[in-house]
Amino acid sequence: MKEVEALIKKAFKYKESGLTEHEIAEELNVSKETAVWLLGKGKEKKPTGDVKIGWRSLGVYPSRLGFIADAMCDIILEECEDADTVVGIAVNGIPFATFIADKLGLEMAIFRPHHQKAGAFSSNYANVKNKKAILIDDVVGTGVTFKSAIKATTAEKGKPVLCIAVINKRAQNSIDGVPLRALIRARII
Repeated sequence: MKEVEALIKKAFKYKESGLTEHEIAEELNVSKETAVWLLGKGKEKKPTGDVKIGWRSLGVYPSRLGFIADAMCDIILEECEDADTVVGIAVNGIPFATFIADKLGLEMAIFRPHHQKAGAFSSNYANVKNKKAILIDDVVGTGVTFKSAIKATTAEKGKPVLCIAVINKRAQNSIDGVPLRALIRARII
């Protein structure tokens, strides 16, 4: 129960800072339903099937993120023969994408998802037009963020060839026809 109380406290801190429920969910690496439950101080029935992912042990040192990115590169090389661009999905996919793009010698694009709209690619990085793109995020839960990135990539005339995450909370191995791979699959059984 102590961990839940700490999550409730963090959720309220983020809410006071102006984050939306969706952004709070992303920051805490929980589903939006769980974020709403936390903001309700855990008084309603807890949503089922969510797994809280804690990144602090990895996130504080770039070398640790680099080691994880190396493992993701290995999967990419196994799954995807030719790609032009790595797309880091903001916020937590960006560090992994940076290491992966560097190691594989690929361009890097940044996608900023939006919980109500299409989202957008940052103009400060590579574009995906006419390129085969690998989409990278830290965690895939419902798949909504990857679906948004796939749709945006296709709209920009790019071709998503692989979605990769550190942790997959889904049972499926693809999202909208694009192969999905992860280092770890976490499921409630």
